[in-house]
Amino acid sequence: MRLLFLVLFVLLGLIQYPLWLGKGGWFKVWDLQRQVAEQRETNEGLRARNAALEAEVRDLEGGTGAIEERARGELGMMREGEVFVHILPQNTQPPAGGASLAADPAAKPAVPARASAPVHKPANQVNARH
Repeated sequence: MRLLFLVLFVLLGLIQYPLWLGKGGWFKVWDLQRQVAEQRETNEGLRARNAALEAEVRDLEGGTGAIEERARGELGMMREGEVFVHILPQNTQPPAGGASLAADPAAKPAVPARASAPVHKPANQVNARH
């Protein structure tokens, strides 16, 4: 009887091995489910990024507002006659190369000569520009 019980126990163990540790076992299934969940999160992030890029492309194709915004933000350009004001956060130093109105209140920025045609100029990093 003891031998029969031992044989049945070993057979039960052999039957359970592929269920838990085999090629399509539970541990493998749980690992694959975790990987699928991670990939879905990654895909959702990429979908959101793609939607934002698609909206930006439509905006760039449809009008000049987005182009002007990029020119101002990334290239530092401005229209003729525009005033550029750079507000520094408290407790920060002005740029080393630029003129500082905060350091010398009597100093006035130079007014550039006006061109006959509208020209986009890069804006320097100064506190104010006319």
